[in-house]
Amino acid sequence: MARIGTSGWTYPHWRHVLYEGVPSARWLERYAAEFDTVELNGSFYRWPSTERFTAWADRVPPGFSIAVKAPRGLSHGKRLADPAVWLDRIRTSTDALGPHRGPLLVQLPPDMARDDARLDSFLDAVPDGLHPVMELRHPSWVDEAVFDILARHDAASCVMSGAGLPCELRATSSLVYARLHGPDPHTLYAGSYSDDDLRWWRDRIREWEGAGHEVRVYFDNDGEGHAVRNARTLREMLASGG
Repeated sequence: MARIGTSGWTYPHWRHVLYEGVPSARWLERYAAEFDTVELNGSFYRWPSTERFTAWADRVPPGFSIAVKAPRGLSHGKRLADPAVWLDRIRTSTDALGPHRGPLLVQLPPDMARDDARLDSFLDAVPDGLHPVMELRHPSWVDEAVFDILARHDAASCVMSGAGLPCELRATSSLVYARLHGPDPHTLYAGSYSDDDLRWWRDRIREWEGAGHEVRVYFDNDGEGHAVRNARTLREMLASGG
């Protein structure tokens, strides 16, 4: 079955949704007791030490998977140019996750327009073992030639749901990776998906799985604990067979 989780886990406002009575030092263990995957998004803002990755790996159970968001120095600062130094650092750090290492999410800035040559060059440089997922937010990236580049590298085109983002249900890789940033039509990371919305995503997941793809879905609408509730509901819908 698809892996369903959230983007991050260290949210104080989840205390009454997921962490009731749990000290913050044990939040990852509590999270991993309920979900089998998480997307590490703090790495986008400040890249953690290799020791931190090792510690996280030691705190989660067998079968738990940690997707890692690439640092903004690579995606927003360098805009994928000259990536070798960053990719070496990413590989070294994420190697410490061992069997818990999941895909590498690379979120490009919304004002970064399509650049096929830069995308192709970057994907050529990604080391073996890092399964890249490209979140291409500028609408100019929605093009068959771009999807062909991604497919040639077995790189996933991130399926996005959120205000102002192009939602393209394209599977360019063995992996389908979706980020659900909230249903609010005006503001990212806001609102709670309705049951009808989640049933629609359940059906898409089943279609992707029926075509032989691994599927991961991460909820990024963390406000008021919506991400946790939505992830629970979607997982239950998939498990019920209904």
